[in-house]
Amino acid sequence: MTPVQPGDKLDDYQIDRLVARSGMASIYRGTDTRDGRPVAIKLPHPEIESDPALFDRFKREVDIGQTLDHPGIMKVLGNGSKGRLYMAMEWVEGRLLREILSEEKKLPAARATRMAARICDALDYAHKHGVVHRDLKPENIMVDPEDQIKLIDFGIAGQVGARRLTFANLSQVMGTPDYISPEQVKGKRGDARSDVYALGVILYEMLTGKTPFTGDTPLAIMNDRLLNNLVPPREIDPSISPELQEIVYRAIERDPKNRYPNAREFARDLEHPETVGVADRAELTDWTRRKSSLLRTILFYVAMALIPVVVFSLLLFVAHHG
Repeated sequence: MTPVQPGDKLDDYQIDRLVARSGMASIYRGTDTRDGRPVAIKLPHPEIESDPALFDRFKREVDIGQTLDHPGIMKVLGNGSKGRLYMAMEWVEGRLLREILSEEKKLPAARATRMAARICDALDYAHKHGVVHRDLKPENIMVDPEDQIKLIDFGIAGQVGARRLTFANLSQVMGTPDYISPEQVKGKRGDARSDVYALGVILYEMLTGKTPFTGDTPLAIMNDRLLNNLVPPREIDPSISPELQEIVYRAIERDPKNRYPNAREFARDLEHPETVGVADRAELTDWTRRKSSLLRTILFYVAMALIPVVVFSLLLFVAHHG
């Protein structure tokens, strides 16, 4: 397929210039020829259209983006219905949160809290409309010069009524190792509380300059999340208030039943930290004990290896009994 060039048109949108490339797509700044407003145009790389799993991911992002209408979520304005596949989105002046963290390492508590509350508001809207992001991370959060945010990339989002992702694209469900929730690590489908967990990890990173769980490989990071407790934020930066530290712990509880049940309650505590009661947590004292049981580690990797087998078996069962 011939690459697009400045001046080329895709339906009602004109290509102006290339602004970014990713593994899946190229992003161009463009112009809506009907009203002259700037737009972002996302074109998948040619190989994406021939990969059913990645093509499905792109289409899912288009469908969800056209469904949601919230100032904290990137709005999809149009998409290619004939000819070339693309997605036209509102143009946002700003940077990815990842770029900000790479440059500033960590953010002042007041700024981090304010941004997290705004992300909560966008998540609350999405969840109430039946959409779970499932891959929330700094790379998927745009921040404008006033620290207003936009959530982007709903490519592996879950949507009520949408078909389940299949064995062929199971890996797409897993999200990103640093931010994936424990229940997703165990192979369960993420829900709203999984997004709450991911935002809790992002808040921890904004406050401390590092993610709470580490490892040499993605599986090692996920293993650390299941076995060990994070370093308390106040151990890294004593200026973080006990109340804000408690909010972080409530967001990233290992068991989703103990987590904030929804983004709205998370936001309420962020906006009114003075009302947060600080729990006497064992995690505040036993975090230095690192569990590295060889048996548990082996069992974890065996369990991860069995997930595709189990899913494939279920698909065969459904195929034969459907």
